[in-house]
Amino acid sequence: MKNQIKICIFLLLLFLVWSCNESVSPVTLTDKPTDPKVEAYLNRLLSTMEENSINRKTINWKIFKEKVLTEAKGAAEINDVKVDKAISLALTLLQDSHSFFIKANGKYLSRTVSTVSCKDNPPLLPSPDREIGYIKISAFSGTSEAANTFAQSIQNSIKSADNANIKGWIVDLRGNTGGNMWPMIAGVSPILGEGKLGYFIDPDGIADSWVYGNGEIENVFIKSQYNLIKPMPKVALLTDQATASSGEAVVIAFKQRPNTRSFGSATCGLSTSNAAFEQEGAYLYLTVSTMADRKKIKYGTRVVPDVVESNQQIYLKQAVDWLKG
Repeated sequence: MKNQIKICIFLLLLFLVWSCNESVSPVTLTDKPTDPKVEAYLNRLLSTMEENSINRKTINWKIFKEKVLTEAKGAAEINDVKVDKAISLALTLLQDSHSFFIKANGKYLSRTVSTVSCKDNPPLLPSPDREIGYIKISAFSGTSEAANTFAQSIQNSIKSADNANIKGWIVDLRGNTGGNMWPMIAGVSPILGEGKLGYFIDPDGIADSWVYGNGEIENVFIKSQYNLIKPMPKVALLTDQATASSGEAVVIAFKQRPNTRSFGSATCGLSTSNAAFEQEGAYLYLTVSTMADRKKIKYGTRVVPDVVESNQQIYLKQAVDWLKG
């Protein structure tokens, strides 16, 4: 009888051990391997980031890639939601706040956590004044002939506002969320001036200059260049937190310009440059360099105005008083 009891106890213990072992490693969907085509697709994307990112020298790429590929574990195809999450994680780990990805199907992917705020109150416009010229430069994303037309429209507006009584100009970049900086610079050139207006500087210190002259800059052409009645005037630049990216590039182009003063709030903080990389119909817009002014002073974050003031009525009056002073 005792031997029978021992055998029963032994069998019971054996069953319990077998049951526990079975529960340690249950088969789940996450145990499925990532499809090789998906892994190759992500590796090509990550290699582009490693070779070109503005932060390529400070990122631990081994850890970076392990995290991204782990996020995509088990993905069966490129349009798997796990791949979207992996790409969004990669954009977050780049820590540049400006890169983004547009899939072949048009879906927009960005970093999972936003580190900048590009919103502000609607701008209050200055009162009409025959002694103060006013030009508003809005966001614009077109290219080719549309860019030429946009640039020419800014110059036409400057020409319409110009008169012999003007003591200075207000250039309003509030709410300019960016797009294509070149037609903006070409358009405002009668006020801004010509020559080297700024730079893109990459992590190796290589500087690519922004040069406007003879009605042309980076494939933007002005057919009828306007010259102010009073050249090289005083300029009051208006900025707010919604001034971003290419809008910030125009702000930086005015930095170090004589007779120039900026008013308002600090800009959004996307004063960096993106380059587009195509991959199987999708596009990675990767941050590759930092914006710098005429003296090669680099920005990369918020551009702070000379006169910081959140009350619009106050800084508009300050701008006008300075122009007339």
